[in-house]
Amino acid sequence: MVELKAEEIFKEFRQHSVAEFFKKNRQMLGYSGMTRSLVTIVHEYVSNSLDACEEAGILPEIAVRIAETGESRYRLSVGDNGPGIPKNYIGKVLATILAGTKFHRYMQQRGQQGIGGSGCTLFSQITTGKPITATSATGTGRGYSCNISLDTVHNKPVITEYKELDGIQRGLTVEGEFADVKYENSDHGVYEYLRRTALSNPHAQIKLTDPTGQEHVFLRAIDAMPLRPKPIRPHPLGLTVNDLIDFAQVSESRKISSFLVDTFSRFSQDKVGEIGSIAKDVDMAKAPKGMTWGDSEALIKAFKQVKWIAPDATSVIPIGEEQVKVAIKNILNPEFMSVVERKPKVFRGGVPFVVEAAVAYGGNSGRKTDEGYEGNILRFANRVPLLFDSGTCAVTAAAKSMDWKRYNIDIDTQPISVFINVSSVYIPYSGVGKEAISQEDEIVDEIKLAIMEAARGVQRYISGKMQISHETNKYKTIKRYTEQLAKDLADLTGKDKEGIDRQLERLVAKHYPKALAEGGDGEQPGSGEAAAEDGEPGEEE
Repeated sequence: MVELKAEEIFKEFRQHSVAEFFKKNRQMLGYSGMTRSLVTIVHEYVSNSLDACEEAGILPEIAVRIAETGESRYRLSVGDNGPGIPKNYIGKVLATILAGTKFHRYMQQRGQQGIGGSGCTLFSQITTGKPITATSATGTGRGYSCNISLDTVHNKPVITEYKELDGIQRGLTVEGEFADVKYENSDHGVYEYLRRTALSNPHAQIKLTDPTGQEHVFLRAIDAMPLRPKPIRPHPLGLTVNDLIDFAQVSESRKISSFLVDTFSRFSQDKVGEIGSIAKDVDMAKAPKGMTWGDSEALIKAFKQVKWIAPDATSVIPIGEEQVKVAIKNILNPEFMSVVERKPKVFRGGVPFVVEAAVAYGGNSGRKTDEGYEGNILRFANRVPLLFDSGTCAVTAAAKSMDWKRYNIDIDTQPISVFINVSSVYIPYSGVGKEAISQEDEIVDEIKLAIMEAARGVQRYISGKMQISHETNKYKTIKRYTEQLAKDLADLTGKDKEGIDRQLERLVAKHYPKALAEGGDGEQPGSGEAAAEDGEPGEEE
C-alpha cells in the first residue's frame, strides 16, 4: 500500500457554501418524497405570506395555484395581499440561504431559519434547471417582476429579466416549476395542509386551484387580526456559556454589570449584586469584550443558583380559546368539542411556550375508514400544520401515552380529532424540515396535561349521552307495555282507559325525565362545546 503525504491528501481540500451543502442534502429541508416535496414548497411560501401579512397588520388572502406540466412535474404559484418585498431585498429573501428577518429576533414566528423560500428556489433549480419568478408591489401602484436563481457556490442570488410594472396590486406572487413532486388527495397532500392551515389561522382566507382546475376556498372565519407577539430579550436561564460569550462580544456596554442589565430580561441592578456575590471571581466592572470562558462559566453557574421571574410571555401569542372554537366549528363542525388554553410554561430553563388543545367529537371529526371511523391527531407549531414525521413528534408521544379509555374515548374507532398547537419564540424542531417537535420533557408533559384537561370535557359529554341513551331504551321498553297495562287495568277496575294511560305516562316520565326531555329519541345533550376547566389539572386517577 502506497503511503500518501499530508500535502497530497489536502490537495482535495475545498471550502463549500451552505447552499452547496443543502443542494446535496435536500432531504434535510423536507424534499424527501414527491408528495412531501410539493407540500413543503406550499408550506414555505404560505407561511412566509402569513407572517408578512400579520406583521403588516393585513388580513391575509392567499391564492395557491397548481398546474401539471408533465410527469411528476408541476407549475406552482402562491400569491398574497401582503406588504410585498422591496426590490433590493427580493434576491436575499428568495435566493440566499440563512438570510431573513426572523432568525435573529427573539419572538414567536412561523419561520425561524431563513431557509424556506431560498430552499424552494434551490429545489426548482436542481429539478428543472429553471429560476423562479417573483412579482411584487408595496402598495404604491408600482411594482416589479424578475427571475431569481441561486448561485450555490457563493450562496448569492442571480436576478434576471427585471421589469418595472404599473398598476399592480399590493402583495407578492412567487411562481416556479418543480419536478420530482406529486399532487395527491390524501392526509399528507396539499389540500389537507391548506385545510389545517385554515383551521389554525381562522383570520386567513385561502383559495386553492388544484391541477384539475377545481377551486377550493377556505373562508375566513374571524375578521380580526391576531395579536402580534413582541420581541423580548433572552432569559438568563436559557443561556449557555457560549451564548453569553457571543452576546458579550457584540455588546456596546462598558461594564459586565451593565451588559447583563441591557442584554437580558429580568435583570436589575439588585440581581447583578446578587450574581456578583456568588460569582466573586468575576470582575463586574470589566468590559464585556474582555470576558473569558471562565468568567462566563461562573456567571452561568450563578444564574442557576438564584430565583428568577418567569420569562415575559408577551413574546408568545397562542391562537386563543375562542378562535380555536370558531375555527374547529368552521372546518370540522363537530357534535361537541372541549377546548383548553394552558398557562405559559418554559423549557430548557428559559424558553417560554404555550400549549393549546382541543378534543372534537362527531361531525367531520376523525377519519372515515371502511369499518367506520378512527381518531386523528392534528399537530401544529406556531399555527403551522405538521403533516409528516409524526412518529418522532412530542405531540404524538404525549397523545399515545394517554389512557383514552378512562375518558370513555376509543380513539381507534370513534370520530375524534385531537388538536394541539404549541406556540413559542423557539420551536425545538427535530429536523431542518420542521415537521416534528423534539420530545423535550417539559413540552411532552405539558401537551399531555392539556389533552387530559380537554378530554375530561368530552368525557362528561359522552357519559351524559350514554346515560340518556340508556334511559331512552328503558323508557321505550316500558312504553311498549303501558298501553296494554292501561287496557287491562280498565277492564279490571271499570275505570276510564285514557285516564289510566295518562297516569301511567306521568309515572314513567317522572322516573325518566331526561329521556322525555329528548323526546325519547336519544339525541345528544349540550350546546356543542365545552369551556376549559379552571385551575391546573391533576394526575390521572
